[in-house]
Amino acid sequence: MLVLSERATRKEVIELIPDKTKESVIKGLDRIERRFGVVNFRETFKTITTDNGSEFKDYKGIERSYTKSSLARTKQYYCDAYSSWQRGTNENINKMIRRFLPKGTSFKGLTRRAVKEIQVFINTYPRKIFNFQTANYYFENKECPT
Repeated sequence: MLVLSERATRKEVIELIPDKTKESVIKGLDRIERRFGVVNFRETFKTITTDNGSEFKDYKGIERSYTKSSLARTKQYYCDAYSSWQRGTNENINKMIRRFLPKGTSFKGLTRRAVKEIQVFINTYPRKIFNFQTANYYFENKECPT
């Protein structure tokens, strides 16, 4: 799964990808960009911070829009090795995902529909940091919760 977090509202976009290859990551980003629209994607995900996994090594492919425009879709940054705290929101969301897919669970039979149900749960979950509002509330109302 490819998990993107919108930084201000912590809205999550989760895309099911077939494997942990750089090609699958780029295709997943392309699908998300198509759904969001080129301009909206660029404004929503100005930067993407990843770990140092091999699936994120093609930074040019990650940053390049599927339209092959001269304008990048995003800017990618790598966090330091063994510094998961630099991606704290992502780590917290991974914990929420683990409620549905415990560590060691095979993703082989996982469907896009099941992934979207997890995404909806996360985005509609009231959070203390939001004064018990949801990420969807802030994202849809274009408000910054903090």
